[in-house]
Amino acid sequence: MRENRSMGKKVGAEYLGNGICEFCVWAPQVDSVEVVIRENTRSYPLTQDKKGYWHTRLSEIEPGSHYKFRLNGESELPDPASKSQPEGVHSWSQIIDPGAHSWKDNGWKGRELSEMIIYELHVGTFTPQGSFEAIINKLDHLEELGINTIELMPIAQFPGERNWGYDGVYPFAAQHSYGGAAGLKKLVDTCHARNFSILLDVVYNHLGPEGNYISEFGPYFTDKYHTPWGSAINFDDDYADAVRNHFIQNALMWLEEYHFDGLRLDAIHEIIDRGARHFLKELSEETDLLEQKTNRNYVLIAESDLNDTRIIADYEKGGYGLEGQWVDDFHHAVHTILTGENSGYYSDFGKMEYLAKTFKQAFIYDGIYSPFRKRSIGNSPKGFGPENFVICIQNHDQVGNRPVGERLSQLVSFEAQKLAAATLLTAGFVPMLFMGEEFGEKNPFQYFVSHGDPDLVKAVQEGRKKEFEYFFRSHKDLDFPDPQAEETFKNSKLNWHFKEDEEKIKLFEFYKKLLDLKKKKVFALFGTADLTTEADEGNKTLKISAENNTEQLFGIYNFGSSTYREDFPEKKPPEIILSSADRKWGGPLDEQPSQQKEIVVMPEAVVIYTLKK
Repeated sequence: MRENRSMGKKVGAEYLGNGICEFCVWAPQVDSVEVVIRENTRSYPLTQDKKGYWHTRLSEIEPGSHYKFRLNGESELPDPASKSQPEGVHSWSQIIDPGAHSWKDNGWKGRELSEMIIYELHVGTFTPQGSFEAIINKLDHLEELGINTIELMPIAQFPGERNWGYDGVYPFAAQHSYGGAAGLKKLVDTCHARNFSILLDVVYNHLGPEGNYISEFGPYFTDKYHTPWGSAINFDDDYADAVRNHFIQNALMWLEEYHFDGLRLDAIHEIIDRGARHFLKELSEETDLLEQKTNRNYVLIAESDLNDTRIIADYEKGGYGLEGQWVDDFHHAVHTILTGENSGYYSDFGKMEYLAKTFKQAFIYDGIYSPFRKRSIGNSPKGFGPENFVICIQNHDQVGNRPVGERLSQLVSFEAQKLAAATLLTAGFVPMLFMGEEFGEKNPFQYFVSHGDPDLVKAVQEGRKKEFEYFFRSHKDLDFPDPQAEETFKNSKLNWHFKEDEEKIKLFEFYKKLLDLKKKKVFALFGTADLTTEADEGNKTLKISAENNTEQLFGIYNFGSSTYREDFPEKKPPEIILSSADRKWGGPLDEQPSQQKEIVVMPEAVVIYTLKK
């Protein structure tokens, strides 16, 4: 921990009560800034400080008032740190009262990442209503399932009413069509009352193209580096201090003002910072200070394709100090073996030995050569605990970035879905489910937008068509899901009538059982460092074992087409903990006795058993 210091300069419009509001905007290269209040049709000059911040404090300004900043007496633009954009990304910003919500979660302290069972959801498609408050009505379902942590895909204000959220242009404003600040705070407060943690996906590597006026205020971007979205955000070039502060203030706002329990940081490999103190380390240190201030626990989780443990290493070891990172390797290993897909980056996977490796240590690519990337990738995760790694078998990227957005339920059999679920939830890492996977949702999750710029709409449509041209040439029976079409969005909503389908009920019950055992730490031995793995490439089976002073725990995962059998002719017979092929889970077998001398693992099935010492 570095020495104490203030947590930076707050930006935007901060309502202080009694009609008093402070305005602060960073615009270092303009000659004048005024704030224009729509309600009284007046403008007020701001005063510039040495670092390029413009300030003023006004009275007789009430919450709900609309404002813009006027630059150089000409351009009138929304606030880059606006907390509300009720009329869209091109219109007036709105002042909100941070004290309007009366929080009831004062006793909430958060939970450690190691205890989290994460459920990723998209607000607009998770419920028929597509709002923050509608999620509250589904908390009973998530509680029954065994979830204790919700992760919202990005909710920063984006153009229109339909978007994944990664086109947000106002990072401080909760999407108005979802219910805005009031609806979001009600959701977070209710989650804590129900013992759910709640995380937010935030995007600090780019801003969306439509409604993105931030460059009019200052050098928020740099041409030193380029990302898949264009010029990189300026984290280390001239004027970078204020840009870094902008995004750190955003993170702290979500944690302190909105009471989120942590943040998932999108694609941090595109946050380019070659300075001595990386932006992520600064963010982590500022979060530490906020923990001291609030006496709450926060987690920061990075999405990264670098397989670089520096992200989660302690400060003293040169690390950034984040609590965790997503592990794509685990998903890719399971997915390629189940589906046989081997195109693109999937060509680096598909081996049982790789599944064994990721089950044991998270990273497959720990410094070894990647044929797809044509270079060595990653470093060793040895010395880090399983609580540092978040794994999944489905997520918004791996489903939604397919040509037609098929979920795993549309690609593999019912038995294989259970096998995948067991592989995920018996592994020692922090598990994350993607909304609907627990009941085998068949509706796709497709890419959708609702841009207002016709040229941008055309560019997105043509870009997606070109990206997947190869696919639709060979699948002439399938229609291209137009990202702009409302139908594409509606097709991606969950179907909550799953309890009318016996197979979906069985899958849901199987997930419930797995999560119950997971939380009771029945599989805890699989998270130990001395885990033993045996991979059979020919038969596509994986055997896992670990032991302590009282028992040996075994898992046999059969991804092949032949039945696996194992005899126990001596001493104590094994005790079966879970067999996915049992009829009670919709499988073909009568339930195996809890203790017997033979273990039978059907194709596309798993058996977990123990031997007591």
